[in-house]
Amino acid sequence: VQLQASGGGLVQAGDSLRLSCAISGRTFSGNNMGWFRQAPGKEREFVAGFRWNGGATFYADFVKGRFTISRDNAKKTLFLQMNTLSPEDTAVYYCAAEQRGILSTIRIASSYDYWGQGTLVTVSS
Repeated sequence: VQLQASGGGLVQAGDSLRLSCAISGRTFSGNNMGWFRQAPGKEREFVAGFRWNGGATFYADFVKGRFTISRDNAKKTLFLQMNTLSPEDTAVYYCAAEQRGILSTIRIASSYDYWGQGTLVTVSS
């Protein structure tokens, strides 16, 4: 499985961005997909998760309704729509895939098997 994240860039506070994660290689169902981010000097943290089988979504508290995770099943693409961005959202954003589909670990980075290369989001004040 290969994951290719894109869509990052430099925006101003209050703007929106949509990140994409193209999935290639072995297809799978019943898995977890996730977006994580890592700011300079900080640990990687969970942003949003998606259950490929059923479409249930999960979000970090700091998202506060600003972000939406979704997929295009036909195009095998995962999205993260980010609205009302703030400088605190500045980070490298990673998409990830986990094979076992364990619900209790959807927020845990170490449970994911495959990672994209990351896309940088910079929000200026």
